[in-house]
Amino acid sequence: MVKSELIESIINKFTQLTAEEVERGVYQILECMSDALSKKRRIEIRGFGSFSLHYRLPHNAHNPRTGEKVISKSKYVPHFKPGKQMRERVIEARLKNIPIVHE
Repeated sequence: MVKSELIESIINKFTQLTAEEVERGVYQILECMSDALSKKRRIEIRGFGSFSLHYRLPHNAHNPRTGEKVISKSKYVPHFKPGKQMRERVIEARLKNIPIVHE
């Protein structure tokens, strides 16, 4: 699902909201989450999962075009850990061989 599909899904579920309200809400939520991660804060959404930053050490790499060996820089990368309810829902759907559908 991409952002536009998420917005469309919410619009279809909550007909009392305008498309503009839903779009602004989704953008605001994503902006708040990005801002929190950029400040190295953890985000936890119970039943869904948590977002945090993982530190990556510098490592040996190569430029795929030239084959030149380089050392990558250390960095923080976003990491998502699904919550228990989400894991169970995915596992249950896979066991039943039912495609996961977001209404």
